[in-house]
Amino acid sequence: MEFKKALVNARHHVVFILGLATALVIAFGIESRHTGLVLGNITFEAPESIPLKESRVLTTQEYEWANIAWQYFENNYQENTGLVNSVDGYPSTTMWDTASYLMGLIAAEKLNIVTQDEFDMRMEKALTTLARLPLVNGKLPNKAYNTQTLEMVDYENNPMQNGIGWSAIDIGRILVPMNILIWQYPEFNQQVNNVLTHWRVGEMLIDGYMFGARPASNGEMELVQEGRIGYEEYASKSLALMGRDVFNSMKYIDFLEMVNVYGIDIPTDKRDPAEYHAHNYVVSESYILDGIEFGADSVSKIFAHRVYEAQQRRYKDTGIVTAVSEDNVDEAPYFVYNTVFSDGKKWNAISDDGKDQSHLKTLSTKAAFGWYALYDEEYTELLIEEARDLYSTKKGWYSGRYESDGRTNKAITANTNGIVLESLAYIENGPLLTIGEKNNNN
Repeated sequence: MEFKKALVNARHHVVFILGLATALVIAFGIESRHTGLVLGNITFEAPESIPLKESRVLTTQEYEWANIAWQYFENNYQENTGLVNSVDGYPSTTMWDTASYLMGLIAAEKLNIVTQDEFDMRMEKALTTLARLPLVNGKLPNKAYNTQTLEMVDYENNPMQNGIGWSAIDIGRILVPMNILIWQYPEFNQQVNNVLTHWRVGEMLIDGYMFGARPASNGEMELVQEGRIGYEEYASKSLALMGRDVFNSMKYIDFLEMVNVYGIDIPTDKRDPAEYHAHNYVVSESYILDGIEFGADSVSKIFAHRVYEAQQRRYKDTGIVTAVSEDNVDEAPYFVYNTVFSDGKKWNAISDDGKDQSHLKTLSTKAAFGWYALYDEEYTELLIEEARDLYSTKKGWYSGRYESDGRTNKAITANTNGIVLESLAYIENGPLLTIGEKNNNN
């Protein structure tokens, strides 16, 4: 009995010793990997040189580019709701594109493109609207809304009484500006709280995974796991900052498969689209956003550079200046995923139904700006030279240029112009979600 009592009293010492022993084993295990770098649950050959761009004041030309991007939001602003159209002149939006507007607005404030009064007015109106949106099953924002009436709609802007479901990835994206407001603009804390009280974010999280919703055959909404490598981890970060359990969504390793593209092992998602009914696009956007908004993590920093480097090597091999991402296009099917890798194919360009759209491959304006903001390298200078004239001074930045014949892809969107603004704000301020700091240049 005395021994048992002594053991109980000493249990915390036993736990400490066991923990220390385990830590030593792990430490020696890591030290024994002379040729590798262990980052979380992934091992890389070390080190990988990444030419990150240092922060600096924008040039006069870059500041002009930012003003061109802001013109889109001036043109497409809906006074009565405070929302902005996803596509130029078309009164519909998604949560992803609303996030692009809010991030563009934050970037415009940081760059002194808008006055403090205009920023406050626009942000307050948008947050007030988001806190009163009709929700799918009274739980979460629909995938699309009419920007004038706030009706839940389908992607053709037809009213749908209970919506067409929600996108967990889109909601994760719009929580990025919410986090920025909480940490850097505390005067909006109450309005952000009103939004988060209205939305039932916990309904899209199960066992650390994110779930979207879509109409089932019985007319009810069914939950489907949402997110693939790149987007899944990016969208999870804003939820993690809000104390939500997204542990499994943030792990790269569970479904990671490395595919060799031009001698580079790039990250892909091994979940089979035929089985999981979701495509596994490897594109620029998710990695660019992770870098310019969060500053990237030790894994995504390397993954991003590999995805970029594969595009640079395609240019060196083919002479085609390459900056690929998903984009609106100005002809049917009007939206194309232009990828480094997707559905088992390198440099695959497909629509969301999986059909080949190789004839609509483009240099993406937002990808060109994003890589230019992140990396200080000759190739990013070439990218910005290719993209620098793809705009209308009256409408904003076009989505890109077609590879096949060099003509401009004249789709003009909130997402492209928002990411252009974010990218330029990153050059001057560094990662936009820097907790505890607010860079005021007033």
